[in-house]
Amino acid sequence: MNKSSFFIVGQHAVTEALRNPERKVLKVFLTEESKKNIHRKNPKKNILQDVKIFFKTKKELDKYTTKEGLLHQGYVAEIEHLNKPSLNEFIKEKKNLNLVCLDNVTDPRNIGSLIRSAASFDIDGIILKERHFPNESKLMYKAASGCMEHMKIFEVANINSTLKNLREKNFWVYGFDKKSDKNFTEIKWSGRNILLFGSEGFGMKKHTSKYADFFVRIDINKNIESLNISNSAAIVFHHLSYIKKTVD
Repeated sequence: MNKSSFFIVGQHAVTEALRNPERKVLKVFLTEESKKNIHRKNPKKNILQDVKIFFKTKKELDKYTTKEGLLHQGYVAEIEHLNKPSLNEFIKEKKNLNLVCLDNVTDPRNIGSLIRSAASFDIDGIILKERHFPNESKLMYKAASGCMEHMKIFEVANINSTLKNLREKNFWVYGFDKKSDKNFTEIKWSGRNILLFGSEGFGMKKHTSKYADFFVRIDINKNIESLNISNSAAIVFHHLSYIKKTVD
């Protein structure tokens, strides 16, 4: 069965898609300069081999980004979706896992930035509601800066039932809430963990919060109301990565 295709833009998004052997790239639209740049940055392998290449001017490529107001940087590609990984299969026989769960987070830029941070700091995967995932968003792919190709993304039908299932499989669920009495740095972060983040405007849904075993906060300047969710997540991911390296 043929998969549906869609367009992505930007140097890192397109280049990493070309480098990913699991990603089917149908067409690439490049300027002469961006083609030269690809070859300069990939001297040992021709990642454009077996790909249909169309040369365009920057102005001709603008039509792919005008609606979103994005910079294409001379790179546009038509790609297919990756095969969806199975969460249950992924977690089998893995004792130490840090998975992120996004509740009611829908902004493509925030999701893309969060994916970039998660991949940078070795988070094992991201769980989100299938209906809320903008899986063909140029903005999300651009914000992820190529990291869509390096992160396990688990799309689920229902967040609450997924959290319930994971708790039954020895996962601890930590809900991030600025009203919590405990700083997230006080947690050991060993074993199997779910990092549950709600949306910026509304936080976690009340019913979803019932599936959290603990609530933790990120300490910031008391004169500042809150951080952007992708910034909050990056702080947490960096801390967990540091702990993992010191333990290993």
